[in-house]
Amino acid sequence: MKHLPLFAVALLVAAPLAAARADTTFIPAQSETEYLAKDHLIGAKVHGAEGTIVGDVEDLIINDQNQVVGVVMGTGGYLGWAEKKVGVSLDSLKFEEKDGTLFVSLPDLTKETLDTAPEFQRKKPPKSLFERAKEKVDEFSDKSKPKIDEAKQKAQEALDAAKEAAGPALDRAKEAVSGAIDSAKEAVGGSSTEPAPAPAPETPPATPEQPAPANP
Repeated sequence: MKHLPLFAVALLVAAPLAAARADTTFIPAQSETEYLAKDHLIGAKVHGAEGTIVGDVEDLIINDQNQVVGVVMGTGGYLGWAEKKVGVSLDSLKFEEKDGTLFVSLPDLTKETLDTAPEFQRKKPPKSLFERAKEKVDEFSDKSKPKIDEAKQKAQEALDAAKEAAGPALDRAKEAVSGAIDSAKEAVGGSSTEPAPAPAPETPPATPEQPAPANP
């Protein structure tokens, strides 16, 4: 069984969290001696004196000096229902590595001491589902706004380029339409000036036949 360095379990030491990276702003990669809290600590099962699971780590307790002073452990209940939250000091926890997995335990914890432990009181109530959803919406808006603005800019540039490319063709089309209209007007005007055909001569009315004189 190998003991993990306390720094290796998400800086669970009474030292500022930012002290190890005072020389730079960004951390390009995780080193061999560093671990992420969500991978090795948050959600880790906590074992009691008898080796049985008594709870799981749900959160870290950090003071105003950015020092991890303890964890919030969920115990009892079923699938989160009727679960009791207990604050456990960092010094009371034991961290070991077993088969590449972090093993967290409270060596002195018994069922009796856990049952009588005070429930952890938050300074502020946990965020509601609506508040968390609103934060996600705001986060998405903030992250997507630059991409939306970039897409709008590219669309405007494409539209301007299309207008510029279509300009000469549109002018030629306008000229062709205008020429066709002028030609049609000329054709209509020329046909209206042709002389009307002469009227046909009138046929004189037929002279009625005179009756022959009677013989005396």
